[in-house]
Amino acid sequence: DKVLTGQLIAEAASFMSANIHSPVSGTVTGVDLLPNGQGLRQMMITIKREGDEWAEGIDRSETLVRECTLSAQEIIARIKQAGIVGMGGATFPTHVKLSIPPGKKAECLIINGVECEPYLTSDHRTMLEHGEELIVGVTILMKAVGVEKAYIGIENNKPDAIEHLRGIARNYAGVEVVPLKVKYPQGGEKQLIAAVTGRQVPPPPALPIDVGAVVCNASTTYAVYQAVQKGMPLIQRVVTITGKGLREPKNLLTRMGTPVSALIEAAGGLPADAGKVINGGPMMGRAMVNLDSPVTKGCSGIT
Repeated sequence: DKVLTGQLIAEAASFMSANIHSPVSGTVTGVDLLPNGQGLRQMMITIKREGDEWAEGIDRSETLVRECTLSAQEIIARIKQAGIVGMGGATFPTHVKLSIPPGKKAECLIINGVECEPYLTSDHRTMLEHGEELIVGVTILMKAVGVEKAYIGIENNKPDAIEHLRGIARNYAGVEVVPLKVKYPQGGEKQLIAAVTGRQVPPPPALPIDVGAVVCNASTTYAVYQAVQKGMPLIQRVVTITGKGLREPKNLLTRMGTPVSALIEAAGGLPADAGKVINGGPMMGRAMVNLDSPVTKGCSGIT
């Protein structure tokens, strides 16, 4: 098949699953089990890239769209259609998280801008470079879960992001930036809820909604803005490529499906003394055995 950038190519078939859209235009050359970064075989779609033709209905301009006239149900439907998942690494489908179970009530939204993994800075860059869009995304999520209050939790080691988002948040009702102590794992959902609200989430099967909280990652919130206001499915993300031996560590806006080896090449190539390459950060990441495996929605960094 010929596919366009942003075209739906794999539909979610179960509750805990998310749509996949083509990140490039070109020809599908295979739908096959291929080894992922850990060497385990997974079903993948291979596309030979040809040009860059986009599917209809996607606004690629930089124009900020503040006003969202959709209902909560329409917002969640659009997020589902766009295939958005938690981009902090857990890849939990966002539309599922926003669908509050009967008998429960959301009281606040918490945006996770902590990024407590050493070395990783993709959320940090997103907050600095897309702050206004991110805060519009916060207001869209507030509407989706029916809350008046949102907190953006950011660790004190990112004073520029705290100051930048505070300046923007002044113009939006109910959005507050909360500076947090630098400690691992401050970015864990339960730790973040405790730090921001003082509430303790009980042990499993309890979820954040049991203490009235809904938590979304900062990059996910930007992706929500892109999907709801611009019709942009989740086909790209910022990936940190980093490590002490790298010549040029950097953050790269990366289309899903790009081989990890291409990112390493863009950062100056694999250092001669590299002990291992980790998908993710040094604490929670996994060692890779296959550097030709693709960047996925949950890949926030390569260390």
